[in-house]
Amino acid sequence: MNVGKHIRELRLANELTQSELARRAGLTKGFISLLESDKSSVSLETLVQVLTVLGESLTTFFSEDAQMPFVFKKKDRVTLDVTGREKHELLIPSSAMKEMEPSLVTLSPDERIGPDSPHFGEEFGYVIQGQVQVTLGKRSATARVGDCFSFRADKEHSILNRGRSAARILVVNWPPQLPQMGGT
Repeated sequence: MNVGKHIRELRLANELTQSELARRAGLTKGFISLLESDKSSVSLETLVQVLTVLGESLTTFFSEDAQMPFVFKKKDRVTLDVTGREKHELLIPSSAMKEMEPSLVTLSPDERIGPDSPHFGEEFGYVIQGQVQVTLGKRSATARVGDCFSFRADKEHSILNRGRSAARILVVNWPPQLPQMGGT
């Protein structure tokens, strides 16, 4: 764990300067600066002083959740090779291990997601570009830019680009449903 980086994140989240954190914890600004840049080690007693000011417990500070990233850059995306889709990107690299799975899907004209068999869970989509036909069981509807759709996945379902240009959709599955590779 990068202790200094995590302390800096907490300090900024609390809208404190290094000087203010140092003053409240009874330390020097220089020590806080060295601590945040991981150029100084810290005793348990001093770490507790700093964390108390930041409103954080030792347990929470060292928890697995505290070490997990929560902002993901474009470079972090994982592109899947899925037949029948122009592009399928997992927006969160470890989304299969999470409660939900957000993806950015680009469909060329006449490309589709599915049809997927009924399964447990829910699906959500937001159309960023183009238009798609969403089919749920025997019902179909068109979703255009700015529209969204949401449904329980307990019926056969599919998303088809019936437009003349690429469609981009933010798709969120709960629980994660990784697409079948090489299939539609």
